Amino acid sequence: MKKAVVLFSIACFVSFAFVIGTQTLFYIPKNWPAPQYNFSKNPLSEAKIELGRKLFYDPILSRNGSISCASCHSQYTAFTHVDHALSHGIDDRVGTRNSPALMNLAWHNTFMWDGAINQLDMQALAPISHPDEMGESIANVVAKLKHSTAYPKLFFTAFNDSIITGEHTLKAISQFLLTLVTANSKYDSVMRKLSYFTVQQNSGYRLFQKNCSSCHIEPLFTNLQFENNGLPVDTTLNDFGRMKVTLNKNDSLKFKVPSLRNIEFSYPYMHDGRFKRLSDVLNYYTSGVQYSNTLSPQLKNKIKLTSNEKVDIIAFLLTLTDKEFLFNTNFSFPRTK
Repeated sequence: MKKAVVLFSIACFVSFAFVIGTQTLFYIPKNWPAPQYNFSKNPLSEAKIELGRKLFYDPILSRNGSISCASCHSQYTAFTHVDHALSHGIDDRVGTRNSPALMNLAWHNTFMWDGAINQLDMQALAPISHPDEMGESIANVVAKLKHSTAYPKLFFTAFNDSIITGEHTLKAISQFLLTLVTANSKYDSVMRKLSYFTVQQNSGYRLFQKNCSSCHIEPLFTNLQFENNGLPVDTTLNDFGRMKVTLNKNDSLKFKVPSLRNIEFSYPYMHDGRFKRLSDVLNYYTSGVQYSNTLSPQLKNKIKLTSNEKVDIIAFLLTLTDKEFLFNTNFSFPRTK
């Protein structure tokens, strides 16, 4: 009976939901595009999701047992970090990019700022093996999991197989990541005609649609593409983005367009975390964009905003905060049942 009640209560804004008891573990909001993830190759199950959640929070994935996925992807900051511009890893090493916020990943078909990974089931391999992040090999991770007291049973429950493998480890992590759906902000409530924007928020929404929406397309608030937004190159990092992966000069300085959902909590901003405040970002787009051959076409015409209009846009961006997502105990560890 409880399951039926849950399904009825979410039916008004969900086109599909994966529900266990009273817990909605994955859902597709109405009027959203179809997910890109191929669920047939890794069918959702509560046991796999629970295993993935435990792995996500376990520093056993790192070489010295000091860094977990959650170290750089905190739930309370939209599954990113906010205390430094660049990600930090084992042995106090500093990475070369700001960690991306993790949300609505089922709708993505490329991952990382440069799109180096094109399958969610393989994504975790990158930070695990990166020498400045977790600095470990998947083979060593598997060996440690096999010798642990808890994991053999958890893997058997999840995959009906007593042999722990790298494939199953990565697939379990991606199952948890798939559940990180955020679609319950004030913006979403307004779109469902359950509430209203204030005058200022509505003004900001109109300004956003005029100046920002070509790259930050609703409802995901990203076009899932790689764009050069005119940032001058950090001469220390010398990061040219997508070109490092494709070796195509036409991809120089292009980085994946991030989602603006929960942007209030996912600072600092840009691939290198150079901006700490939303006002810094808006000031940059009105006066700091640098022209180059690969500059996004949407930015070739200067964006003009008054100081009051910038405040209005920020007021709208704050409506993209989904507190239910930020404090959902399904995503925390240990999960409160």
